[in-house]
Amino acid sequence: MHLGLWAPIYGGFLRNVGDEGMPATWATIRDVAQTADRLGFHTVLVPELYLNDRKGTDQPSLEAWALTAAILATTERLRVMTAIRPGFHLPAVAAKTLSTLSDIAPGRIALNVVAAWWAEEARQFGGHFPAHDERYEQATEFVEVLLGTLRESPFSYDGRFFQAHDTVVEPKPAVLPGVFAGGESDAGREAIAGFADSYAIHGGTVEEVREKVADVHARRRRLVGEPLREVAMSAYVIVRDTEEEAQAELERITTVDPSSPGYASFQEFTANSALDVAVSAREYSVGTRGLRPNLVGTPEQVAERIRAYDNAGVTLLLIQSSPLAPELERIARDLAPLLDRSLVAAS
Repeated sequence: MHLGLWAPIYGGFLRNVGDEGMPATWATIRDVAQTADRLGFHTVLVPELYLNDRKGTDQPSLEAWALTAAILATTERLRVMTAIRPGFHLPAVAAKTLSTLSDIAPGRIALNVVAAWWAEEARQFGGHFPAHDERYEQATEFVEVLLGTLRESPFSYDGRFFQAHDTVVEPKPAVLPGVFAGGESDAGREAIAGFADSYAIHGGTVEEVREKVADVHARRRRLVGEPLREVAMSAYVIVRDTEEEAQAELERITTVDPSSPGYASFQEFTANSALDVAVSAREYSVGTRGLRPNLVGTPEQVAERIRAYDNAGVTLLLIQSSPLAPELERIARDLAPLLDRSLVAAS
């Protein structure tokens, strides 16, 4: 399993803690990315949201694709997996961006195609936000056009949501970006198995993750004749010298303040996402169901649980922690040596 991380574009990950010591600035992202690159982490996920769903919609957050170019230009090995919502982009224009980024950092780019869930954000920024299952149809067409223009010139396509007319995108990347996508509904899983070569999931129990991974692998084999290339899972990680210290930190960050502005998006997230498990306000305090894998405890306890997810089919663990840069140092020092392979070897 490779170890990766989330970029804290919102000024952190926690809805119950206002100041996490990592403001939403390029300086913060640069520090985190360069720390991860130096320590040998494999991938950084750069989420794409135009409103801040962690600290409140009136708080600053950073734009994903500008950050992607900057991260690639200031690191040496770190792969950047950037989220992209088809309702906010033209696929051929996105392909042109990827063509240029591939020239900056060949082979270090991946996509996380997100069907989107936030209607208010789409209203404010003019995004196209169809019904849930239609958003996966939109995503399928988006990827078909994007990859089509990166593979051949000229490229034409006539779909319900997107069209291309003798479109030329040059230069072609030496390596096509891997395509991750996440979804839990039947329609979502079926679409993802067709258009994405890798699966991205929120945190879950080992049993929940094993079922999802096996199901999407099977769908992928049926639709395209091959299994998924990668499976990424998001998780919030707390590693401390003692279990008591780890649990105290967990309690600190999950004590729910219903008036916290970070909960403004809670109802929209649950209403517009076809989730296969319920999400409590306490669990939502860190987002992406990152607490559900229970990667909280001593290095030995967390290493044992990570090995269980490796056995369940997860190939990339996308870590959230706070404050992130020093926690990455702790994870590399105390946790990584207990895993089957070191971070550097895994990269």
